[in-house]
Formats: sequence, structure tokens, C-alpha cells
Amino acid sequence: MTQLFSRQNLIYLAILVVTAVATAVVAGLLMNISQHKAERQEYPLKVVEIGEKELDPAVWGQNFPHQYDSFVKTKEDYGETPYGGSTVYSKLERYPAMKRIWAGYAFSIDHNEERGHAYALTDQIETERMQIVKQPAACANCHAAESPQLIEAMGWENFNKTPYSELADQLHLGSSCADCHDPDTMALRITRPGFANAMAARGIDLSGATRQEMRSYVCAQCHVEYYFKGEDKVLTFPWSEGLTIDNISSYYEQAGFKDWAHKETGAPMIKIQHPEFEMWSTGIHGRSGVACADCHMPYTRQGSVKVSDHWLRSPLVNLSQACQNCHNISEQELRDRVLTIQSKTAELLRRSEEALVDAIDAIVAAREAGATDEQLAEALKLHRESSLRWDFVSSENSTGFHSPQEAARVLATAIDMARQAQMLAQQWNATVQQ
Repeated sequence: MTQLFSRQNLIYLAILVVTAVATAVVAGLLMNISQHKAERQEYPLKVVEIGEKELDPAVWGQNFPHQYDSFVKTKEDYGETPYGGSTVYSKLERYPAMKRIWAGYAFSIDHNEERGHAYALTDQIETERMQIVKQPAACANCHAAESPQLIEAMGWENFNKTPYSELADQLHLGSSCADCHDPDTMALRITRPGFANAMAARGIDLSGATRQEMRSYVCAQCHVEYYFKGEDKVLTFPWSEGLTIDNISSYYEQAGFKDWAHKETGAPMIKIQHPEFEMWSTGIHGRSGVACADCHMPYTRQGSVKVSDHWLRSPLVNLSQACQNCHNISEQELRDRVLTIQSKTAELLRRSEEALVDAIDAIVAAREAGATDEQLAEALKLHRESSLRWDFVSSENSTGFHSPQEAARVLATAIDMARQAQMLAQQWNATVQQ
């Protein structure tokens, strides 16, 4: 009897195991089918073949309509944020000290709040700076989708040194899907040699980059500090010593590089561009593995499909998607936190500008009293170093948010250096007048 009971138990157990396995297999199959359906919606059967040379986002959009529909919104003016946005205004009028800080350089004539990525080429062509300075084609590297193909055809060095005006009639598109995506696989890719060269110089193998890293690297092709090296104007990122402004300043010092001589003081100056990647790299988000795209291109739902929002814009106008996926607090609290950081950074920026203008006045007064370059050497160096640190934060488009502590440290140093420059010039002037 006991033996029969045991056999029945074994039979029931076997049936139970077989049923469980079968259920798991069916469930897995259904999940797989569902996943593939979702993937098919996100990456559908090709409506058109996208060629390796295809740059028009509208063509790519036939295969990826969700992404394209959001990308075309970069043409929209979503308005101003307290320290940015997409509405054009003159920063020179809003912050007039910039005119004197950049005296003698084209940015003292024209410097506006930028619009969306759709205008990357248009706004570059139309800025008064292009009329004042004869720019090399290297300027088109990030502003024109045609650049990678021109680089391939002309060679990297030859492309950079060619006058911009000679290639202008071949430039028609600003940002394009092809800038960041492989047309066959849609994998993220690097298309700009300047970034690839800079990372190689730092010993970083881009072929081993994770997808999460690539979601920042594709942005870092352009949102960085750079300069035109040598007579060939080769676009170069000054990163060989590191990404902080101190590293970058040391690089330029050793290279003996200057962008221009200050019109009032004669100091050899550096114009910092837009070092978002460098500043982000020192902040809590960058150190925690949060990518640029996580905040500026957050995932959204289109039915059952998760799609990266290609309407690149300030997270302040998209807090629920950009921030609340990680931060479980209200939109008002998030907004208050961001604006607290930005307002305090803006205050330090204004104080830096005041200190720089005072330093310029003191150096000018010393020159009028007969001071030579040699006698003002230390003051001129401090003027240069203070200005490039102020510019590092001023031209970085987060107003300190990407790395609040670093922004504050850099601006504190800028204020200190400007006041030292002012003091040295005033001391020389006082000595002469005795």
C-alpha cells in the first residue's frame, strides 16, 4: 500500500513539474513575442533603405517616426528659462561687462542665447562674428552634418585649414541623425575626429565604450572646449592633462597659445567655448554614470514602446521625464533646487565680472602711467587666468548645475585672481605717483 502511494506521489510530482516547465516555456514564448512586437514598433521593418551617405533627418524619420517627430521640435521656441532656454536674446546687452572682458575679440560684438539643434548651422552662418573674422572650415565641424563626409573626402588636416567661405555652398544641414547613429544598425557612433583624437590621447579606447557611455560621448563630440592648433587650424581638444579648467589652463600655457590680445590691457587671452562635457565630468551626475541623454533626451512611452526623446532642451521644461525617474520629489522641489544652484552661480558670475572689469581698469591706468609689459607681467597673467576661469563657467550652458561645487570653486578662484591683478596694477601705479 505504501509503495503504491509513493508511486502515485511520484506520478503527480512528475505531472506537476512537466506542467510548470510547460507553463514557463509558454510564458517565456509569449514574453518573447511581446518583446519582439515592441522592438518592431521601436525599430520597425524598414520603410526605406538609409544609405551610408544619407543626412536628411526626414528620410531617417520614415523608419523612426517617434524619434523624428520629437527631433523636429528642436525648431520650436519653448521660451526662456531663468538662465537659458531657446529664445534668442543678446547676452552682451543683458551682461554688458562681457563687452569689456572680451574687448578686441569678435564675441564682444555678437553673443546671443542659442536656439535649438535645428539651427546649429543657420545661427553660425548668421552671427556677426562670421563677418568679422575669417573662420576656417574647422568651425563647421560641429555645425554642419556634411562635415564628416567632407573630412573623408578632403582629409582631416586639409578640411580644417580650408577657409570656411570656400565650403559654405556645400553646407546645408545642421544636426542630423547621422551625426550620432549608424544608418544600418542605429548604434551610437562617433563621427567627429576631434573627439576621437582627444580620447585616444587620454588613453581611452572608444571601441570598448558601453552604450551608456556613448549616450554622453556623442554629445561630447561638440559640447566641449576646443581650439584651432597651428597654422593648419586643426580642431583640437586641450585634454591631454585632464578635463578641469586648471588642466586646460596648464595645457594652453605650455603650448604658448592665445586666441587674441586684449584690446585694453594687452594680455594674451583665451576664449573658452562651451565645456559642458568637462564640467559634467566633475559633477555628481557624471560621476554616478548619469548620461547627458538621461536628462536632455529622457525616455518616453509611445504606447508600449520606450523611445528616447529627441527634443533636446532644458530639463527645467521637462522635469517629470528628465528628473523624476530618479528623484522621487515634486516638480516644484526639483525646480527650486535647480534654480538655487543657478542663482548662486549667476551671483558669482556677476561678482567675477565686476572683479575683472576692476582689474582691467587698474591695468589700463598703470599703462597710461607708463607701465611696460614686463612690469605688468604678473598682473597680465592673472588677468588672463581669471578671465578664462570666468569664461569656463559663463560659456558652459548649465549655469553651474552640471557641477555646482566645481563651478563655485572656479569662480572663487577667478575673483581672487582678478583682485590680485587689480592690486598689483594699483600698487605699481601708487609707486610711480610717489
